[in-house]
Amino acid sequence: MFEILILIITLLANRLNLNSTNSSKPPSSDPNRKKRQNRKTGNKAGGQKGHVGTTLKQVDQPDIVEVIDIDRRKLPTGKYRQVGFECRQVFDIDISRIVTEYRAQILEDENGKQFVASFPEAVTKAVQYGTEVKAQSVYMSQFQLIPYDKIRDYFADQLHLSVSAGSIFNFNQEAFELLVRFENRVKTELASSDVAHVDETGINIGGKRHWLHCMSNDDWTFYGAHKKKRRHRYERYGHSADFQRHFVP
Repeated sequence: MFEILILIITLLANRLNLNSTNSSKPPSSDPNRKKRQNRKTGNKAGGQKGHVGTTLKQVDQPDIVEVIDIDRRKLPTGKYRQVGFECRQVFDIDISRIVTEYRAQILEDENGKQFVASFPEAVTKAVQYGTEVKAQSVYMSQFQLIPYDKIRDYFADQLHLSVSAGSIFNFNQEAFELLVRFENRVKTELASSDVAHVDETGINIGGKRHWLHCMSNDDWTFYGAHKKKRRHRYERYGHSADFQRHFVP
């Protein structure tokens, strides 16, 4: 009996210690696993011998041209004529806030009735964020996967804009709604595809386990998060009409 108890305890302990490195469990099941370090190759830092590097090239139409005149007082006495320029270009960025004020003209007729010019369709409030701010926010949040608080700090530190985390969320929601037609197009194209690849991986949303599903072919890719691992649904609906009925709105 004692030996049986020892065996049972050993088996249970081994099950608790299972992870993606010593079992068939996928890496996504170990969200806090230690990442493997790359082995040292012994090469020096920087480009290696034989590596074809890239460098900046001058452009034909620079944004700003500053002409530097020679201080003729420092030249020997004589007559000079201009024969050309030696050009050097500096590539830089301009991070700044731009505030555009739209002033709608108000006209009043002889009877006191007023007429106001129409604002642009996207200008609906007395003060609002522009499309460039929204696009930059969505890019950092959804493509670069930068946390909301860090995006908020970037706007505050670099652009002097007090963009809240709630506004960033609203920008993402607005972009999501604008992409609904495109998402439906992707699903329709995949439903009519003869061959498609399907896969999923575990992700963390709000501290809870979810699954990020992917379906793709050579031209289209669809991603969708769900609480359940529904891979069997894809495998079961092998015919495109079945996929369209269950996955395409």
